[in-house]
Amino acid sequence: MATTVPTGLSQRETERRQGPAHELPHLENPAEVAPRDARELSKVFFARLAELDEGTAEYQDIRNTLIELNLALVKFAATRFRSRSDQMEDIVQVGTIGLIKAIDRFQLSREVEFATFAMPCIVGEIKRFFRDTSWDVHVPRRLQELRIDLAKATELLFQRLDRSPTAAELAEHLGRDEEEILEGIVAANAYTASSLDAPLDGGSEENGESLVDVLGGPDGDMETVENVQALKPLVAQLGERDRTILRLRFGEELTQAEIGEQLGVSQMHVSRLLARITQRLRAGVLA
Repeated sequence: MATTVPTGLSQRETERRQGPAHELPHLENPAEVAPRDARELSKVFFARLAELDEGTAEYQDIRNTLIELNLALVKFAATRFRSRSDQMEDIVQVGTIGLIKAIDRFQLSREVEFATFAMPCIVGEIKRFFRDTSWDVHVPRRLQELRIDLAKATELLFQRLDRSPTAAELAEHLGRDEEEILEGIVAANAYTASSLDAPLDGGSEENGESLVDVLGGPDGDMETVENVQALKPLVAQLGERDRTILRLRFGEELTQAEIGEQLGVSQMHVSRLLARITQRLRAGVLA
């Protein structure tokens, strides 16, 4: 028969009432046990857990009791992230996962307090949660970690140089390639994103401009410039008559009949010449 131990007892009273070493105290509500008592009771439950085969009903019951006994560790760890109060429920849930992992890995032979062992597991699980969910655009984990290093290095170098550090200076400070630093700076822009409809400069949605109002659109003239630059060496390879036909047709915008009159050929012949010239130029650009 298990011995019943009320919550909130001192360590000495707990040990007196829990009976022989092989018996476990029965806790009405493990989550309400005082932290100091929880530490001592956890040792008793961990000792029994080590004697059981995983998957048995008793093993699961003791494991669940250990989770409830140590939920206070999760709540304590969660206070480090009080600035994210809107996510506190998720933080506690994720922290509980870290607690469960710590319970599954803990051994009394480590000769350390369970709280000392569990706290890094709980906090680490919470930090991984933020790392994996806080980015508005997902980027590789190495770039997420690089962003943190860049933020720390930028702050340190700014104080030292009294100006924002260059990518080369950041690379030297962190011992990384400049190209990797530039990749990290670009990736850092994915941490947060704004709506295109968000007002600019703190204006209201009713009377302020939004980002979509000031974004530029595709510039057709840019494509024209690129095409002209690509065609220049190809046009230079054409004969004099072919270049004249191109100038009259696309520069002076004459009709094929007008070009034929100037060159003394038929409009049909001009059409065939233009088709041959443009086909040659198109093939050259695509090549």
